[in-house]
Amino acid sequence: MYKQLLLGAEAIAQAALDAGISGVYAYPGTPSTEITEFIQQSVQTNGIQVRSAWATNEKTAFEAALGMSYAGKRSLTCMKHVGLNVAADAFMNAAVTGIHGGLVVAVADDPSMHSSQNEQDSRVYGKFAMIPILEPANQQEAYDMVRYGFDLSEKTELPVMLRIPTRLSHSRAAIMRGEARKQNGLHPSGDKGKWILLPANARKNYQRLLEKQQELAVSSELSDFNRITEGEGSIAVIAFGIAYNYAMEVIKSYNLHIPVLKISQYPLPEKKIKKFSERYSSVLIAEEGYPIYEELLKGYFGNGKFRGRLDGALPRTGELSPNLLAQALKVDTGEIRTVPGIVTGRPPMLCKGCSHRDLFDAINRVMENYPEHHVFGDIGCYTLGALPPYSAISTCVDMGAAITMAKGAADAGIRPALCVIGDSTFTHSGMTGLLDAVNDRSPMTVIISDNGATAMTGGQDSAGTGRFYDICRGIGVEEEHIRLVVPLKKNLENNVTILKEELDYEGVSVIIAQRECVQTAKKGGKVGK
Repeated sequence: MYKQLLLGAEAIAQAALDAGISGVYAYPGTPSTEITEFIQQSVQTNGIQVRSAWATNEKTAFEAALGMSYAGKRSLTCMKHVGLNVAADAFMNAAVTGIHGGLVVAVADDPSMHSSQNEQDSRVYGKFAMIPILEPANQQEAYDMVRYGFDLSEKTELPVMLRIPTRLSHSRAAIMRGEARKQNGLHPSGDKGKWILLPANARKNYQRLLEKQQELAVSSELSDFNRITEGEGSIAVIAFGIAYNYAMEVIKSYNLHIPVLKISQYPLPEKKIKKFSERYSSVLIAEEGYPIYEELLKGYFGNGKFRGRLDGALPRTGELSPNLLAQALKVDTGEIRTVPGIVTGRPPMLCKGCSHRDLFDAINRVMENYPEHHVFGDIGCYTLGALPPYSAISTCVDMGAAITMAKGAADAGIRPALCVIGDSTFTHSGMTGLLDAVNDRSPMTVIISDNGATAMTGGQDSAGTGRFYDICRGIGVEEEHIRLVVPLKKNLENNVTILKEELDYEGVSVIIAQRECVQTAKKGGKVGK
């Protein structure tokens, strides 16, 4: 055992290696990306075969991890909260099939939407699927819970979710490592019935899942991760995951003696909560994210004593903080420091030399010919084209929606119907939408802004690099309407001409705007070549 200074995300990765994983499957998404990157770069994997390349999207990642579990080996799959939406079909059904080798699903939520389009709470999915959920309060617990999670997964024969927020994923602390274990040997599942979800099998599996709920509840009641910090008085706190840190900071900072029940393993330990809460007249529920368990506790025990996000004691949106908990506990904190007025917010911007800049210059130039124009956007660096000075993007909803929304708009009569999607996003979720457009012969133009990387999350490999022409041709786009442009200032007039020609075409056209991301070019020493 020895200490190591790690981000929360890195602690998860190190724990998975020490727990004997044979593979990690993920699609990059902040704040989960560093988990997989740490495994890819770890010296511990030298000489030990740990599969760690990026998957095309979260659904393919989850299903591959489930396949490794079927083979009897331990696997980790990682994603951000909105990525779990993409993987939801496989995720929900994996609870019904169960697992063979241990399977931990690490999901990084983003309260306050630092780099996301919503702040959904992944614990809803875990509760929905009726699987164990672990929610660490700090980096050491993140490490310990991953190792425990693999054991729990194999014991219960269920996937186990590990949920962390941005603050824990991207903050650093010293963790104490344990002894690494060997990988499982190859021993594929022999129970074919449980893996084939025909209705007759699925009904049996679902009944088995329901019967396991009592076992999971007992495990939560006995879990060392659910514990009480004793105190005095008639007011108490039930703190979930990282909120426990905030509660304890308030208690220590203001010399309070408030009892705290920490919950970090689900399903809820109802007996422990009932015994704890009966002792107090008022209980503050502190959970990072939705008031999921606040709602349940009020349902179990009545509305009288529980306070939290639902009644305004804590704000309904955004991250929790020690200051917010102190105010909810009616602690006189004095004047809380705020950001000085001289400091102004600076919106994010495209990098200097970014290929997207020249692409948006061309788009805006050609769109001057259309009094009303709409450009459907997607998730990636190029989303910043919605901001000044370009103000070129009309929509950004979810991965792949640029193509399908442009198709719907074209079907409704909007002309021209133009969308911009990145290379990694196209292979993640855009190809099926393009097939819909080809099948319907929808009059629309798709721009694939191909910078050769999943640039927004650090320049990871892009699944379709070098193959976009062939992919689009294979989907059915006519060859003469698959055009290649190089977004550079010297090519502006030529690029505008090509854009205009394809916007006037009453069918499906694809323009591949191809130029390497300036940041990955710098790392590779290619700038200026």
